[in-house]
Amino acid sequence: MLPVGGTQIPEGRGILDDNAPLVKVENLKMYFPIYRGILSRRVGEVKAVDGLSFDIMEGETLGLVGESGCGKSTVGRALLHLYDLTNGAIEVNGHDISTLEGEELRELRPEMQMIFQDTQASLNPRMTVGSIIAEPLDEHTKLSKTDKRAKVGELMDAVGLARHFADRYPHEFSGGQRQRIGIARALALNPKFIVCDEPIAALDVSIQAQVVNLLEDLQEQLGLTYLFISHDLSMIRHLATRVAVMYLGKIVELSPRDALYEAPLHPYTEALLSAVPRPDTAQAATRNRIILKGDVPSPSNPPKGCNFCTRCPKVQDICRSLEPVWRDFGDGRFAACHLID
Repeated sequence: MLPVGGTQIPEGRGILDDNAPLVKVENLKMYFPIYRGILSRRVGEVKAVDGLSFDIMEGETLGLVGESGCGKSTVGRALLHLYDLTNGAIEVNGHDISTLEGEELRELRPEMQMIFQDTQASLNPRMTVGSIIAEPLDEHTKLSKTDKRAKVGELMDAVGLARHFADRYPHEFSGGQRQRIGIARALALNPKFIVCDEPIAALDVSIQAQVVNLLEDLQEQLGLTYLFISHDLSMIRHLATRVAVMYLGKIVELSPRDALYEAPLHPYTEALLSAVPRPDTAQAATRNRIILKGDVPSPSNPPKGCNFCTRCPKVQDICRSLEPVWRDFGDGRFAACHLID
């Protein structure tokens, strides 16, 4: 039995088959301290991620969705050990990285990379595109300048950038082109696992499709494994193999993509899906839109019982007093709710 979202999950933990997962997360917690007063005394903590466990199989895309502030980006950064964990274990390609530091952790960096949301902030404005893409090669390989130049050219070809752009600077490119630069940099060391932290959120809709198609093509060609973080449920439906839904630091539902979109189990998932725009005007007119009342509680003071009890349209007394147990509903479907039969 392994803890998920602060509850218990049976063996299997939501994976689709018996193959060994590429990424294993057990009881991940990320708490950030709150200091106040003249003496900066610790008076509490923000529970950004509160006890998550899940697996990501090799070659799949796990979509992680939820409202802004629910802890999605914190999960992504924690999986790459960009934060010191409060608690939990993270295993990537058979290596437990949760306790590694210094050179040991640095040696594993090539296997796991990240594509950031803010293309403007994630690219050094004083470096040329060629230098940005070559930086991982400078840090982790001993290639000659000629070989590095050839590798940079191959990476630019792979992401659809002309090679003569290598001597330009990030400010000379559009948002979509800058994201392609970030993708090329992430691919430089031939990683197995990539965290995509809302990589299309800041892009125009027409450019979003191009970047998503590029990510799909690269996954097929290189056998990549993605954790795709987004609040765009339509895009997640297009990309993901399975979907994990987060609310206030916890996963409330984990399910294969088609099953989740056709028949969501958790009331929060139902509310999220009811807000997805539909191109068919007849369907849009008949859909039952679920409007959640109130604000998301503070992660520094989550409600007793179910985290969603203060906004759930189906709330009952038990929800306000007892935390729901994470249950297996078969066919790879898991959820934590008192109201699911």
